[in-house]
Amino acid sequence: MQTRRQFAAMMAAIPAAALLPAAARAAEGQQVAPEFMPRSVRVSGDIAPGQIVVAPQQHYLYHVTQPGQATRYGVGVGRAGLAFHGDAVVGRKAEWPSWRPTDEMIEREPQQYAQFADGVPGGPDNPLGARALYLYQDGVDTYFRIHGTTDPGSIGRSVSNGCIRMLNDHVKALYEQVAVGTRVTVL
Repeated sequence: MQTRRQFAAMMAAIPAAALLPAAARAAEGQQVAPEFMPRSVRVSGDIAPGQIVVAPQQHYLYHVTQPGQATRYGVGVGRAGLAFHGDAVVGRKAEWPSWRPTDEMIEREPQQYAQFADGVPGGPDNPLGARALYLYQDGVDTYFRIHGTTDPGSIGRSVSNGCIRMLNDHVKALYEQVAVGTRVTVL
């Protein structure tokens, strides 16, 4: 019988992109540079398994799967001056979340966001995509999220209002592996 450790080691040896359905790999691979597709990478052994670390300058999110090992995903991040930095925890998770732009977003860009002031229901056309992990500090919602996107071209770029965007298939995979309370560090 295979132990949990042996199974984890075997799974870590498989490139994460290979775990996606073939159709998703083909479709997303055409829209995103190969370096932003999921892959298993080595990380510092000091980072606890289960933790998420985001490196916005490089446009990568690391989900540590075991000591010294992580799945690295390409992400889109906040443009200059709008990005979140620091430590948080996943305070809530949602499948096909609804979305409402913040008052600051509406004030900053009314031509783009005022039309959504009453919110957008969850679904394939929602800007938060298929899943969302809500980042909290000291029990308070930061209004920053790790979420899916309807714009695959934003992966590898600094274009959002601060949230961390992932391809929908990638955020679905992360969502299944992450519990409420998971530590998130954005460098």
